[in-house]
Amino acid sequence: MTHLQAGLSPETLEKARLELNENPDTLHQDIQEVRDMVITRPDIGFLRTDDAFILRFLRARKFHHFEAFRLLAQYFEYRQQNLDMFKSFKATDPGIKQALKDGFPGGLANLDHYGRKILVLFAANWDQSRYTLVDILRAILLSLEAMIEDPELQVNGFVLIIDWSNFTFKQASKLTPSMLRLAIEGLQDSFPARFGGIHFVNQPWYIHALYTVIRPFLKEKTRKRIFLHGNNLNSLHQLIHPEILPSEFGGMLPPYDMGTWARTLLDHEYDDDNPNR
Repeated sequence: MTHLQAGLSPETLEKARLELNENPDTLHQDIQEVRDMVITRPDIGFLRTDDAFILRFLRARKFHHFEAFRLLAQYFEYRQQNLDMFKSFKATDPGIKQALKDGFPGGLANLDHYGRKILVLFAANWDQSRYTLVDILRAILLSLEAMIEDPELQVNGFVLIIDWSNFTFKQASKLTPSMLRLAIEGLQDSFPARFGGIHFVNQPWYIHALYTVIRPFLKEKTRKRIFLHGNNLNSLHQLIHPEILPSEFGGMLPPYDMGTWARTLLDHEYDDDNPNR
């Protein structure tokens, strides 16, 4: 095991070897091969090319060097193309802070039985008067940046549960094709995270309609990992055990506290008076 694999449990090391083709003997060589490709894209400012950073892209693409490099290039390209999104890219930015405090995203305390982090979104919490959908996307990307520092999550990945209860048609009307495309590009095509499942629960008919709009923009692999459960929480429980879910998802734990993850990111600044409130 190299120092780059420090922080991985023996089980996760074995998983990285079997599922991701990670080999400690060739790790530095793998990283260097990706780094050597940077000169092929002089149009992109690669702001980070250190070993630990490149490794997360290799893990996200199962150590296929070219695929890992393409993801690395798209990561920085996305930031170059959407400069406004990343101008004040920190938890204390007013829009991001409000989104975080409303649970965009939330993170459950327990990992699932595959060691994946469970992110939750309660769509109806969106307060349109205080922050935009872009702020929600920024808050999610910022949260993923913090979480992906954990090498266990680089290997095991994430699961996302979106609860659409009480999400109004008026709110849904703001989910324009261009906004949805921006989110898909940011999460599916430009971020080094492995998403093992995206679960919709309690979705109304107009969310089904929206899904048919975005489906063509999704990779086949992503499509296979999207589950539309409706009101059938039993089908959710077959994939994520109710023992680790809050009561909103028919789980055995108390209701989810929306501020849990926000308090982690914001720390003592969570309770600061915000002029936007």
